[in-house]
Amino acid sequence: MSEFRYKQVIVFRSDLGLSKGKVAAQGGHAAVSAAEEARKHKKAWWEAWINEGQRKIAVKVKSEKELLELEKQAKELALPTALIIDRGLTEIPPDTITCLGIGPAPTEKVDKLTGELTLL
Repeated sequence: MSEFRYKQVIVFRSDLGLSKGKVAAQGGHAAVSAAEEARKHKKAWWEAWINEGQRKIAVKVKSEKELLELEKQAKELALPTALIIDRGLTEIPPDTITCLGIGPAPTEKVDKLTGELTLL
């Protein structure tokens, strides 16, 4: 398939200085949780995304404020989202917001919010 019609974007906070392992774990939480939201509420999007290869993109923002603004905008567009809040058992304090999963959803809808963000 030459072009993906659906994607999922995981948005990370770059201000936390997380280890690679912690980034991977938090990204996994965001990917699974947002996909589950799509499966429940946007089943056609989820099925199409599954069938075309589950495209995921990792990007970053500079702060919690930026991340929360993206979540708000994604919800206004009725996109599946998952905000990940850490329990604080390893590297960071409890209740630290680490990342946001958006989608799976149609690429053009996700790109309206995340298309200009820097890759992780």
